[in-house]
Amino acid sequence: MGSISLKNVSKVFGEHKVIPSLSLEIEDGEFVVFVGPSGCGKSTLLRLIAGLEDVSGGEIRIDGRDATELPPAKRGLSMVFQSYALYPHMSVRGNIAFPLKMVGEKKEVIDRKVKEAADVLNLTDYLDRKPRMLSGGQRQRVAIGRAIVRDPTAFLFDEPLSNLDAALRVNMRLEISELHQELDTTMIYVTHDQIEAMTMADKIVVLNRGNIEQVGSPLDLYRQPENLFVAGFIGSPKMNLVGGDIARRHDATTIGFRPEHVHISETEGTWKGKVGVSEHLGSDTFIHVDVPEIGQVTARADGERVLRHGSEVWLTPEEGRIHRFDENGKAIR
Repeated sequence: MGSISLKNVSKVFGEHKVIPSLSLEIEDGEFVVFVGPSGCGKSTLLRLIAGLEDVSGGEIRIDGRDATELPPAKRGLSMVFQSYALYPHMSVRGNIAFPLKMVGEKKEVIDRKVKEAADVLNLTDYLDRKPRMLSGGQRQRVAIGRAIVRDPTAFLFDEPLSNLDAALRVNMRLEISELHQELDTTMIYVTHDQIEAMTMADKIVVLNRGNIEQVGSPLDLYRQPENLFVAGFIGSPKMNLVGGDIARRHDATTIGFRPEHVHISETEGTWKGKVGVSEHLGSDTFIHVDVPEIGQVTARADGERVLRHGSEVWLTPEEGRIHRFDENGKAIR
């Protein structure tokens, strides 16, 4: 079991409320991602769950048991940090085995668990190497292996891919997602990268200034953002947001539409503008168009499409894909 329940949890540093008060239910076996901009409280919230920070108020329950005052070692959780924090003088085998040796586990149990973790993480051929002989991705897998051998109730990942290059990040995203499927254990993952959140999560928790803006599956947040913050944060490139008279025609203060929901024509459409920068990504091209009555609008086109800088185009948003928001930034359904 690996359910985690937060009831009115808050964290205050002096007079600064990092997390004013929030409640959240994490079900057994879920892959939950905390996402939000820097300073939104996501890492602090993870540390509160881990017991590395004391709560200022509220209650944390793990598998139904009150864990609010329990020390980290008694919570049954394993944490993987942004830094690999491997012991350079130890082999991969020694690093993975270390937490088991610290609690006095029997040698045969240690050997078995290290072997099982190495098999899962494709580290069997590297067990006798020192960390300096490994790539960044391999080092991160060793850190994950050190967490696996503890058979935790849940894994906590604090931006574990931040130190990796772009290609390794993609590979490790896939490996961690596969690991979740194989272990079927609760995982909580912190990132500021909404692409990581969208591709990995069963459930995303969007945080802003210590408050939960929305909780839901990646597609729920993409299709039905509850407010302007989520609308602008989820999706890459981000949603186009327009106010003024154009929004009022839709009985809204602000309307939003995603780049992939804008039709581009060189002959007719709703708004005429001039092509600015085009970002060619192979399968897609993102075109930034300056529209006099709106400002800059981003539209997605086929990767083979080429539009000359300064040329005129017409843009038309898909009517059924327009999101409406009121004066408070709340979605109008």
